[in-house]
Amino acid sequence: MAGRIPDQFIDELMNRVDIVDVIGDRLDLKRAGSNYQALCPFHNEKTPSFTVSPTKQFYHCFGCGAHGTAIRFLMEYDRMEFRDAVEHLARRVGMELPQGVQDDAAARLKPLYDALAQAAQHYRQWLRRHPDRALAVDYLKRRGLSGEIAAEYGLGFAPPGRDSLVRALGNPRLLMTAGLAADRGGEIRDRFWRRVMFPIRDRRGRIIGFGGRVLDSGEPKYLNSPETPVFHKGRELYGLYECLQVNPRPPRLVVVEGYMDVVALAQFGIREAVATLGTATSTAQMERLFRSTPNVVFCFDGDRAGRQAAWRALEATLPTMRDGRQAFFLFLPEGQDPDSLVRAEGVDAFRERLAQARPLSEVFFEQLAAETDTSSVDGRARLAERAAPALRKLPPGIFRDLMIAQLAERTRADTDQVEALVLAGTAARPAAKPAARPAAAVMARRPIRLAIALLLQQPALAGLVEDLERLRELVDTPGVDLFVELAALARAEPSLTSAGMLERFRDSPHEATLWKLAAWEHAVPESGLEAEFRGALTWMERLLDEKRLQYLDKKLQQGALTETELHEWQALLARKPMAPLGS
Repeated sequence: MAGRIPDQFIDELMNRVDIVDVIGDRLDLKRAGSNYQALCPFHNEKTPSFTVSPTKQFYHCFGCGAHGTAIRFLMEYDRMEFRDAVEHLARRVGMELPQGVQDDAAARLKPLYDALAQAAQHYRQWLRRHPDRALAVDYLKRRGLSGEIAAEYGLGFAPPGRDSLVRALGNPRLLMTAGLAADRGGEIRDRFWRRVMFPIRDRRGRIIGFGGRVLDSGEPKYLNSPETPVFHKGRELYGLYECLQVNPRPPRLVVVEGYMDVVALAQFGIREAVATLGTATSTAQMERLFRSTPNVVFCFDGDRAGRQAAWRALEATLPTMRDGRQAFFLFLPEGQDPDSLVRAEGVDAFRERLAQARPLSEVFFEQLAAETDTSSVDGRARLAERAAPALRKLPPGIFRDLMIAQLAERTRADTDQVEALVLAGTAARPAAKPAARPAAAVMARRPIRLAIALLLQQPALAGLVEDLERLRELVDTPGVDLFVELAALARAEPSLTSAGMLERFRDSPHEATLWKLAAWEHAVPESGLEAEFRGALTWMERLLDEKRLQYLDKKLQQGALTETELHEWQALLARKPMAPLGS
């Protein structure tokens, strides 16, 4: 891809950066043996489970599963984009991006960002000075907004004329690409007119789109920017940037349905509200929210439509519910929205409602139970069948185990049977049990698994692999293909570190497996790494011998062995069997 940062640059960066210094600038790290520990910044905990390895140059939390290199830590903790994190670390160690590595995408998109920023400036000016602004000003005053809040959220006014912005900014084709204008019968006109304008910002504060609220009885009541190269409704959230400016680490965020609800709550000092952009809540939006807070409260109308929207939000949230994250639902009285309710009851009463919001698990089972008769065996079976596909979306962890246990209790079924139903169609896994040591520490010690873990810990061990091409013959043995890929990479680039190797597999299908093995406490001392690695190689060589012997046996039975193959067959038979190394 154009402008891609070379792998070799990332490798060198990982060689120079000390993750302990990077994380130590942000967390209170304490020495714990050869590693460092801290309270995990990505979930609430009272005893440290967040570990930073100076030798492997990565972090891992045994509580919530968060893991990564210095690059990912900056992306998750400081909410940087990948390129921003790389540039930050490069500056830290005195490196410059290679000549010619240009952000072509940024250069291509700059005119769109500029056009959107200029549009926002004109909308703000028209709210203050346009001859027709009275209708917009009266509307905002009726909603009780102060000038300070209107200015902070950048509210503006799109005047009645249908070409005001096109005439003001020119370049109508660019405005169309930015979602600010549209072709109406061969004539390019403003997309927004006679509306209060709400600019939508990305995490860097750049304006990427708008929402417009009509000022008369026209339709639609709210009009949003279309999808553009810089605006994707399913990823962004209105008001999130402003919330994080007030508190970069909010204890909770509240998802409401309208832009005006966000601004009105801010007017009353409730600076934790965000809104989706005219679409149902998406999993991508939930991941973005949970990067900023451990607690999300959905605030919906209590009517049928609100319940349906809540269920869609619940389903989108399930895949993001890793341990340490919580989601709640607050259903408002009929005919009320957050704006009207906080005015009627006051801020304290509204905050109390938020505190009493119902947990996701309760809403989940209540909704399904309302659709089935759990007093009968058939009804309980139906409940289990309805719940299983949704629970299957949950990532492994304590929350999924507890949800399965609750489903078993409600259906009066055996927990193992319910778990089997939920996990049908997914990779089988043992049920999580309380243990003094992390699950990663008691992983079954199989040769190929150990070989990959040791190679991740010390990439130089790849030099001990004599014949990579021959190992490729073990394509049917789980894990061998990944081992060969890692060994080939390490042999080709001898200076590659553990962190650099893991960065190479970012967003690949193997990423989760590699991080699990990288964090595995396999209990092999540093002095024994080479011997254990050689043992795993010997195990693979034995598999190759067995595979070759089976092939020669078949040819012997067919009477098709050559003289050379006969000698090879005899030699393989003569080898003494080794003690089993596992499977």
